[in-house]
Amino acid sequence: MKNIDVFVSEKYNGNDYEKVEEHIYKTYDDLMKADCFVTSLKFIQEPELDEGNSPKDISQYPLEDVLDEFGVFVSDFYEDLNAVSDEFCYLEFSSPNIECVQNLLGIVNKHVYNKEDGDYVELVIE
Repeated sequence: MKNIDVFVSEKYNGNDYEKVEEHIYKTYDDLMKADCFVTSLKFIQEPELDEGNSPKDISQYPLEDVLDEFGVFVSDFYEDLNAVSDEFCYLEFSSPNIECVQNLLGIVNKHVYNKEDGDYVELVIE
């Protein structure tokens, strides 16, 4: 994942979202039956690092490792945007814990990828 940047969705202007910090919004999650904090990111996958070839096919890794590392989950896949984009992938991330979303925003403008280290795979953020 490279060229990671914040994506501000138009839906955040609606009544269901309350801006609580720069790029972080509070909303009610019907599935969790609780308030959650959300942010959206856009990024480019790197097929040369075994990531997906297009935004229509976002690879499981390193995305799954990012979710685990920061304690967030994907709450919107922005299928309409990903279907027409040639390069950027769009995802909304959510957590009931605002600190998890704050920490996730730390990957903006960073390079995130998986690196094999013997029998292990390491998430690298640089």
